[in-house]
Amino acid sequence: MYNNNIELLKSIVENVIDGILVIDQEGVILLVNPSVCTLFGYSADELLGKNISMLMPAPDKHNHNKHIKRYKLTGQSHIIGIGREIMGITKNGSIFPARLAVSETKYNDEVVYAGVIHDLSEEKKAEEKLKQHTNDLETVVQERTTFLKNIVDTLEQAKEEVNTSLLKEREVNQLKTRFVSMASHEFRTPLSSILLSASLIEYYFDRLEKDKIFLHLGKIKSGVSRLTEIINDFLSIEKIEIGKVKPVLNEFDLVALCNNIADGMRLQLKEGQELIYHHFGTNPKVTLDSNLLQHCLLNLTSNAIKYSGEDGLIELTSEIDDHVCRIKIKDNGIGIPQEDQEHLFEAFFRAGNTNDIQGTGLGLNIVKRYTDLMNGTIDFESSTNLGTTFTLKFPVNP
Repeated sequence: MYNNNIELLKSIVENVIDGILVIDQEGVILLVNPSVCTLFGYSADELLGKNISMLMPAPDKHNHNKHIKRYKLTGQSHIIGIGREIMGITKNGSIFPARLAVSETKYNDEVVYAGVIHDLSEEKKAEEKLKQHTNDLETVVQERTTFLKNIVDTLEQAKEEVNTSLLKEREVNQLKTRFVSMASHEFRTPLSSILLSASLIEYYFDRLEKDKIFLHLGKIKSGVSRLTEIINDFLSIEKIEIGKVKPVLNEFDLVALCNNIADGMRLQLKEGQELIYHHFGTNPKVTLDSNLLQHCLLNLTSNAIKYSGEDGLIELTSEIDDHVCRIKIKDNGIGIPQEDQEHLFEAFFRAGNTNDIQGTGLGLNIVKRYTDLMNGTIDFESSTNLGTTFTLKFPVNP
């Protein structure tokens, strides 16, 4: 049994992934396992009997013997029984990071030191890559934050100009109230999440598991995506205001467009929700701006999903006759309160029952403007907790 234990221990030492070596009190190498040879690029014969300092780069190489002598005299050590990160040097001169754990023992009445060396090269590369990725994300967040501040400043200036030249004092105050309410929530929420996740990564990087770090990086990406969506809405409004959005009319298959939209939006459905599409009539062709129409339908369908419960049914229907193209998006969601319906297409306006649901109050305003540009109309019918139906109408031959 005793011999079997020795053979087992020998097999473990010779096959363990980490390097194991033993030195005497003078730093002379007495034993190495194959992993040490692989790690440093030496054969066992080249290492045995040599001083361990040959495996260390400067200045550790020149200070090692001093450390051993000091430990023998004072009993104070910076590594024995503690372990720490070190730098090693291979036979070809390559320097690499490693973790070294050293223990002291006696063999044949002589004190020897056994060390276990773990190569940290891959871990350090991963840490550096993750750190660079985090820095890149922080840069993006800073750029987006600056961009948002510029947008806010621009909007404030625009509102002041409207206040003095176009709108009454009451209308300006209402617009400002809506914008501040939206900005305080829609900007602050993702920015707070980004800041919190970045701070956690920064201050607890060496203690967080990689899965948790990537979880926080995902939150940062999600926050940046949300801010990008808000910026895109602002840019769409600005382009419309200055006349940069011009409809490009072309004949296309409306049924194919609606099917593609329905397929894509089904990926966003909540659990239990269902989205169906039907077309009435034999003619699938219309002449409109397909990009503007697609934006309108994506927005209305997304709203139907967002404001419906988990058992919600969303119905998308289209119909083309000789004169008119009708498209309807119907849901059985929370509906729009009667007192809010007259303001529904105003910029930055949100119905009173949507406070806990994410949104900027710009989507329907953009849909209304795009519909107008294509000589169409948008109407709706809605009842609280019974759902909403939006109807788009366009001339077949504009």
